[in-house]
Amino acid sequence: MQHELIFSGFGGQGVMFAGQLLAYAAMDTGYHVTWIPSYGPEMRGGTAHCTVVISDKPIGSPVVRRPQIAIVFNKPSFDKYEPLVRPGGLLVINSSLVDDPVTRERLDVLRIPATQMAEQVGTPRLTNVVLLGALLAERPILPVNALCDALDAHIPAHRRNLLPQNIEAVRRGAAYAGDFETMGIP
Repeated sequence: MQHELIFSGFGGQGVMFAGQLLAYAAMDTGYHVTWIPSYGPEMRGGTAHCTVVISDKPIGSPVVRRPQIAIVFNKPSFDKYEPLVRPGGLLVINSSLVDDPVTRERLDVLRIPATQMAEQVGTPRLTNVVLLGALLAERPILPVNALCDALDAHIPAHRRNLLPQNIEAVRRGAAYAGDFETMGIP
């Protein structure tokens, strides 16, 4: 089993943290993992993306050209990665910022109003974990509770007070894409 993902959005949207958190969750679960960040010319407001590879075997290359899954936070990311997702892959779209139609066939699409849902939890900065919860409910690469455990174990000390909001954001994203009661979310 090997999963190749790309997270993409504007700098400041939590794109890197989302990829890193998924990588931590996979690593903590016992998988081999790579996480590679890439920033545009500006950090906040510029383009940012990262790749994550999760495998049950050693990973030969961390390079992801045609991901199985792309999580796009904004329209420029949608424009760039919608054509690159492999046939039969999954495109997770933050529909709060992207309403463009998907023109490809043989592509699973999950549209989730992640920014709006994050604002309901308390801050749009939780968009990233809403999208992660939805991703893992739609494609159970890992149990959703592994993501919650990784949040608890790896959230930076200066953000620790936001742990309950992060867990709630994961729950709402998972509930939007599936039934979180059956996913073992605390």
